[in-house]
Amino acid sequence: MKTTKLLAFLLTMTTIVTVAVGCTADKTTKEAAAEPKNRLEAIIERGYIEVATEPYFAPYEFIDPSKKGNEQYVGSDIKLAQYIADELGVELHIVPLEFSAVLSSITEKKYDLAISALSYTPARAQAMNMSKGYYFAEGGDGHGLLIRAEDAQNIKSAEDVADKVIVAQSGSLQELYVNEQIPKYKEFKRVSSTTDGFLMVQEKKADVCATSIPTAQLYIEANKDSGLMVIDSFEFYVDEKTSGTRIGIPLGEEELTDKINEIIDEVVNDGTFEQWHTEYTKYSKELGL
Repeated sequence: MKTTKLLAFLLTMTTIVTVAVGCTADKTTKEAAAEPKNRLEAIIERGYIEVATEPYFAPYEFIDPSKKGNEQYVGSDIKLAQYIADELGVELHIVPLEFSAVLSSITEKKYDLAISALSYTPARAQAMNMSKGYYFAEGGDGHGLLIRAEDAQNIKSAEDVADKVIVAQSGSLQELYVNEQIPKYKEFKRVSSTTDGFLMVQEKKADVCATSIPTAQLYIEANKDSGLMVIDSFEFYVDEKTSGTRIGIPLGEEELTDKINEIIDEVVNDGTFEQWHTEYTKYSKELGL
């Protein structure tokens, strides 16, 4: 009698364990099936995309002080970010950061995209996926040196920087150019934003700022008494094969990269981004940036 009861008990416990294990396995299978396979799917599932940017680089990204919240961030890059969000059917969340943090946020896969006037460098290409180029500088729209107008006779080439203090934005393409194309300098200082570099030259805390020429020209035009100028006898060499402003994407996210490239093709081929860039160049001038 006791043996029969024991067998019955064991059979009952076996059934309970089997059912429990079966339920757990079934739940695990369903959860695995429901999990997004890649970042593109995750973005669409959660309903928003997070874009990191350094909002102090007009006309690509800058702040309109008359606006608040997400709407205060404007520029041709921000317009592109919104277009991408719309194409994916999700909300856009702008994440303002210092430029070096923009880069690290993507290499660490913290945010979905870096849209911040990024240029190609071999180091970046190893640390993140980089999109196709969507804006290409032409005819004087490259990268050069900003100086005080009073020094125009003394600084005309890279060699003239040998006894000068040069400054550039930390983590920027200009920092790379200084390291590769300026043979000698007295001191090289890094700052968090290009505008800080302009101010350092203006306040005589540095002699030269490596910069995007269009950005420097916008600053000079908006600050006519700054006493600054871009030397016209020198530009940094830019390899055409790697030229163009690009989007940074977490490494290995091929599906998201393909979708971003598809969208870039649309806005480049029909001239839409060029129109945005022209529009926000005028906009930034009106704000005195």
